[in-house]
Amino acid sequence: MERILNSLGDIPLGFGGASISGEGAGYGFGDISKDNAIALLNYAFDRGVRLFDTAPIYGFGESERRIGEAFKSNRDEVFIISKCGVSWHPSMRVNMTNDPKTSLEMLHASLKRLNTDYIDHYMIHWPDESVDIRKTMEVLAKAKLQGKIKSIGLCNTFEEDYMKAREVDEITSLQSELNLFSRESLEGPVSIAKRNNISFMSWGTLDKGILTGRVNSKRKFDKSDCRSWAPWWKAIDKDSRYQRVEKLKEILKDYQLSTLELALAFNLSFDNVDKLLCGGRSIEQWDDLISAAKKNIDKNTLSEILEKFDEN
Repeated sequence: MERILNSLGDIPLGFGGASISGEGAGYGFGDISKDNAIALLNYAFDRGVRLFDTAPIYGFGESERRIGEAFKSNRDEVFIISKCGVSWHPSMRVNMTNDPKTSLEMLHASLKRLNTDYIDHYMIHWPDESVDIRKTMEVLAKAKLQGKIKSIGLCNTFEEDYMKAREVDEITSLQSELNLFSRESLEGPVSIAKRNNISFMSWGTLDKGILTGRVNSKRKFDKSDCRSWAPWWKAIDKDSRYQRVEKLKEILKDYQLSTLELALAFNLSFDNVDKLLCGGRSIEQWDDLISAAKKNIDKNTLSEILEKFDEN
């Protein structure tokens, strides 16, 4: 069976939908107007991007609405991913649960916001130890039979949940964080994907901008950017990463490579990593991403660079 994400478009990039909904609150990365967001989505499509990844929590539904608006006239030409598991209360307090009833409600709400009859790939966003994942999967499997979703995947998962989930229905992709600084998924979801010959896609591909150099010690964030308030962002030892990126830039001068080119090549060097989710927020950033994704770095060169990087 061909891996589900392996043949989507000419480039191995997916559009990370959290980047276009910051002013909607929830999980987002700064203000961008609706018109600019839709123009950017269409630009990425015109450049060959076909996978568009979103979730209800991205802008409290704003990301889904904008993706739905952008592709209402060519819906069948794009591959849309959305997720259940992270909803919110009327007070906008985040609610993380894989309760089957809530999951079904989230699916129906996403279909409405996306203005579509189906979602190409529907994923369980995070594990939930209080809910047997097989119960959630039963709801999604029924929705799949009804044509509301075409396939099912798991985000941020682990071996036990994956094995339980596939007792109920086929799991065709996994998604988790993967970048030069965060490699834990290599022993988890990436390994699971390889052993079962299914697709893996990375989020956090550029470590929220740190690996491009655009995010550094001088960078200030809008209130609508989750990096201005999120506890998980504040907990990261960012200074050491900023320093390592500067050292990496020096290393890469000898190879005439950019940190962006290396970051993408690193993720793509692993088996079954078929798509890299990136949150480009401008035409220029998407041009850079697409150009970098086409850069071919041979294995020996990549290994040599990584050895020098890991020594620092």
